[in-house]
Amino acid sequence: MPKLARLWGKLLAILAMTAAMLFIASPSLAATTAPAPAPAPDTTTSAPAEPFRDTISGVLRNAEGPVPGVRITATGEGFTGEAVTGENGSWSIGVPERGTYQVEVDVSTFPEGVELAEGTPNPREVTFTNTSNAAAIFPLGEGIVFQGASFGEQLVERLIAGLSFGLLLALAAVGLNLIFGTTGLTNFAHGEMVTLGAVLVFGFNAAGLPVWLAIALAIVGGAVFGYTQDAWLWKPLRRRGSGLIPMMIVSIGLALASRYVIQFFFGGATQQLPGANSPILEFGSISISRNTLTSLVVSAIVIIAIGLLLLKTRLGKATRAVSDNPALAAASGIDVDRVIRIVWTAGGVLAALGGILWAYYRPGVTFNMGQQILLLIFAGVVLGGLGTIFGALLGSVLVGLFVELSTLWLEADLKYVGALLIMIVVLLFRPQGILGRKERVG
Repeated sequence: MPKLARLWGKLLAILAMTAAMLFIASPSLAATTAPAPAPAPDTTTSAPAEPFRDTISGVLRNAEGPVPGVRITATGEGFTGEAVTGENGSWSIGVPERGTYQVEVDVSTFPEGVELAEGTPNPREVTFTNTSNAAAIFPLGEGIVFQGASFGEQLVERLIAGLSFGLLLALAAVGLNLIFGTTGLTNFAHGEMVTLGAVLVFGFNAAGLPVWLAIALAIVGGAVFGYTQDAWLWKPLRRRGSGLIPMMIVSIGLALASRYVIQFFFGGATQQLPGANSPILEFGSISISRNTLTSLVVSAIVIIAIGLLLLKTRLGKATRAVSDNPALAAASGIDVDRVIRIVWTAGGVLAALGGILWAYYRPGVTFNMGQQILLLIFAGVVLGGLGTIFGALLGSVLVGLFVELSTLWLEADLKYVGALLIMIVVLLFRPQGILGRKERVG
């Protein structure tokens, strides 16, 4: 009983530390509960008086400039709302829930000489995916024929987006695989480590800190969370000889508790980090958002640095030795506990950075965003090979590419299903993964 009481005390201490970090960023609570700004004067809607957080928006422009005074209607999910374009041609309709809506332009309200481009669907169907804003584009102009991007252009765009998504998955997956390789623990609380990074950035920025400093402090917070988990919880459990299954169950409990501690301070709404709505960059006929390219570059630089660290430094060689055979590494004079502590700290840093990039990629911050991405992280780890660092990288990139390329043929809401099917197939036919060894299985 005393040992059990001490264990509960350590678990509660970790949750208290998480709550303390969130309390430091407590202005985010006020930000999430503050009323939304009133709609622009040029917008009317048949919605109830309370503001909606999810919106459908767009801009009407032609060769002469913005087109004001045009009425647009959105219908779906038992709701009808309308808006009128402002002087800059922009419009926005708040909707009560994410779903599929029919958006229609009232062509009778067009100014003289303005018309939809030939072939433009009206009404057109708009579906929310993982964002709080859905866009509806209506090209205008006499003699202009509406054409979607060619298959080749879409393929290139999806390849770039998939590589960016795969690399940010790899950031979290490498940390998870490092922890598994050195301790054997399948950590289901890793998703909350991802969430914590994004939530802390939002909180610190809401407190008035510049975004670069908020990101730096959030990454430090991820490192502290990882270090504290091992020092207060996992190391004592290892010393007591706890089995991997009981420790995995403890990680599930820690995940649930941490998730709802975050929800208590952050709230259940989706919030945006500064700069989440980035401009679209044009490379010829290829269109890619600036945030997607930034995420790709940052992830690639960090992963290259991790690879060099593991291959070229004494710490990296010691980490690989502990991952391969902890008992032999200890007999060789390596401080196994120190290596594991560093791995947990590095895992917290990578998870926090992955969460920040994920918040920009989606875009949006929610209390359960780590839970949403956790299975994809596991899919990348399983595909590449449990316990193999470079396997996690390869597997995550393949999962990211598969997820984004699948949208060429599947509905956007189904794109994550294929990645999970990959995990099932790999477990059936090659359970050790692409770069894993058979002796690691089990």
